[in-house]
Amino acid sequence: MSKNTFHLVSLGCSKNTVDSESMGQLLTKSGYSFVADPSQASILIVNTCGFIGPAKEESLAVLEEMAAQKSADQYLIAAGCLTQRYGQEVAQQVSGIDGIIGTRRWMDIIDVVKQLRRGKHPEPVYHLPEAPQTVMDQGGVRRVAVQGSSAYLKIADGCRRPCAFCAIPLIKGTAVSRPAEAILEEARHLQNQGVKEIILIAQDTTDYGHDLGIKNGLADLLTKMAADLQQEPIASDANSNGVRWIRIMYAFPGYVTDQLINVMAAHQQVLPYLDIPLQHADPRVLRSMRRPANMEWVHKTLEKMRGKMEDLALRTTFIVGYPGETEEEFQTLLDFLAEVRFDRVGAFQFSFEPGTTSEELGDPIPAEVKQERWERLMALQQGISLEKNQALVGKTLEVLIEGNGDGLSMGRTYRDAPEIDGLMIVEGEHSPGEMIQVRVTDAMAYDLSGILESDLPIVNQN
Repeated sequence: MSKNTFHLVSLGCSKNTVDSESMGQLLTKSGYSFVADPSQASILIVNTCGFIGPAKEESLAVLEEMAAQKSADQYLIAAGCLTQRYGQEVAQQVSGIDGIIGTRRWMDIIDVVKQLRRGKHPEPVYHLPEAPQTVMDQGGVRRVAVQGSSAYLKIADGCRRPCAFCAIPLIKGTAVSRPAEAILEEARHLQNQGVKEIILIAQDTTDYGHDLGIKNGLADLLTKMAADLQQEPIASDANSNGVRWIRIMYAFPGYVTDQLINVMAAHQQVLPYLDIPLQHADPRVLRSMRRPANMEWVHKTLEKMRGKMEDLALRTTFIVGYPGETEEEFQTLLDFLAEVRFDRVGAFQFSFEPGTTSEELGDPIPAEVKQERWERLMALQQGISLEKNQALVGKTLEVLIEGNGDGLSMGRTYRDAPEIDGLMIVEGEHSPGEMIQVRVTDAMAYDLSGILESDLPIVNQN
């Protein structure tokens, strides 16, 4: 085992993945090499997730597994959201952890490693400064995570929203936006590397620029990015026309402005796809959640977006079983879902989070009621998703290929964000990174299948 090797496990969301990639860059710049086999790494890092109960349990389980398998000359560092909030508790629960670092100071990972290597420590080394300020750019480290021909690009971190159920502001701190030029430089770099899809992420992308005094920050950023990425890329790939897709994730209700809608509609690269987590549809429940409760705005805005973008794909998420949610209020959510007919829906059962403003409400709804409501909501959405997909049969869609084998290829359309949405299964083996035109031939609830447009037989019109 080389002394200058590391193994890093990233758990949770894409925003965590970007932080993990950034830590990896810092370690690489300091002479460390990544190894896929944890037994061959001198430094073991688990970037944890602490968003909801199941994510915490997964993080603790991975830490316990790593701690049980590590040798005497290996160091285990617990990083990320869970340790930011529960650092000492994590160390007490998982014996064998050598270092603790939070999500706001991931950029100090080298200092923590150096401190560990100065000598034996009877207790874990803690690096959780009091009220640390979130730093978005550090020492030339890129705030991106490349996965195949797609890349997540973090434009901000932290959150200033008061959602009663959410611990993210406690973990991440308030919203901090990156300078536009730093983001645009990274977008150009990604294009030059041959990336076809850039996915803009933050806790709330629609809040981008507020702390910088910019009123329509996301719309302005998209306008500049679309203009920038029209330039001819350096990469010489016969299939490459630069970045073809710019995708927006995590929009906040009430902040999807007319300017943003117009920019999305005006630029072909900006996909007609929006992830706008609504969390519920009953005004009383939304007020209890401390979420926007103006459902008239929701209806009007979604109607406006669909009017501007005929092929718009909308994704949202809901919470079922929130404290005090009645059967009537849950039915309001189902009725809303049936009326609005989202393309993609994710649903979560309420997870009690100590320290949030909803703590005083407790967790009164039985687990079996939450489960039953979740199943009803997902069954309804499954039928909607199937009908939406069936309406695509016979249409031709652009597909970004991600893998192949056994005579088939798998990819995604503009309607599908990585890891959370569906796939397109295409006949024939096409190279990852190719963007091809596919005629949809069959539809399932979540996935589509099709054939390369150029492979279709020529129909005799006589």
